[in-house]
Amino acid sequence: MFKYQLIKDPGAWEELNLQWNDLLAMGVTNVPFLRFEYLRQWWQTRGGGEWADGELMIVTASDANGIVGIAPLFQKSDPDGSVDLLFIGSFEISDYLDFIVPKEHVDEFLDGLFQFLNGLIIAKWRRLDLYNLLEDSPSLSALEKTAKKQGWHYEASVLQQTPRIHMPGDWEKYLASIDKKQRHEIRRKMRRLEHSGHGHRWYIVDDAATLEREMEGFLHLMAQDDKKRTFLTPLMREQMLGTMRCAFQAGCLHLAFLEIDGTKAAAYLTFYYDNQLWVYNSGVNHEQYDFSPGWVLLGYLLEWANENGVLEFDFMRGNEDYKYKFGAVDRRVLRVQITH
Repeated sequence: MFKYQLIKDPGAWEELNLQWNDLLAMGVTNVPFLRFEYLRQWWQTRGGGEWADGELMIVTASDANGIVGIAPLFQKSDPDGSVDLLFIGSFEISDYLDFIVPKEHVDEFLDGLFQFLNGLIIAKWRRLDLYNLLEDSPSLSALEKTAKKQGWHYEASVLQQTPRIHMPGDWEKYLASIDKKQRHEIRRKMRRLEHSGHGHRWYIVDDAATLEREMEGFLHLMAQDDKKRTFLTPLMREQMLGTMRCAFQAGCLHLAFLEIDGTKAAAYLTFYYDNQLWVYNSGVNHEQYDFSPGWVLLGYLLEWANENGVLEFDFMRGNEDYKYKFGAVDRRVLRVQITH
């Protein structure tokens, strides 16, 4: 049987740094949003201001060899005094969340976790409210089974589509796999810029000395979109900058720009992690729309991905039309609510 421990102190959480990411690499859902440094940054701003308050409720499970599972949770209180438990990272800016546990331990871990939570003295604890679980996560069936065993109500609902592309490892094979009309359109837009006579280049930020300037350049492009400008509150800017710094230090930041005549025309903030590219956000210079810079840069990124052994190109949450034009296929993220 596993031994469970509750961690409510951020200092004690900090001590899990190395063990956390090592366990994640073996976990049921190995995604950048569950890395220690990402979730720590999220907690410092409460998701860029998404949550006004909250209290850490991290639960670890251990055996004789060390930690075998982590429930990265926090609690929030509702106006009526009842308490919900959610994943740290919930829910707007962290596309995928889950428990951190290897597949072979997930059933035993969750069974013991529910018993442990049931024994905690949390005033009016009402439910586990778990956002952004991938539909193929082994945690889903284990959660349902364990909830029924405890006599608790289990409900799962689809939140969003998360389109992705399986990379064949060859640019031409990739192009051949998508709709003929779209293939022609991608090639046409890339060639139009290349034959325009305008100086252009695309690059991935890899110099720590220029990182701060490049991050500000990215946020400037983001803010040219009205909705994104509203989204980028001062606290959300702090969150975004902190996320990019953490990813750079961890070696998984993949911040790409397209320049035309020396001016930033488009940018994609992606993470290069676990042999996948995870497309997190983007920005386009409105003055360069005639060159379709977003499409062109996306084409360069897909070409790079095929040439560099990337297995999947994950557009993550959202069913925007352009994702499917580039050949993406849906999967889904779910919300699971378990009422105590």
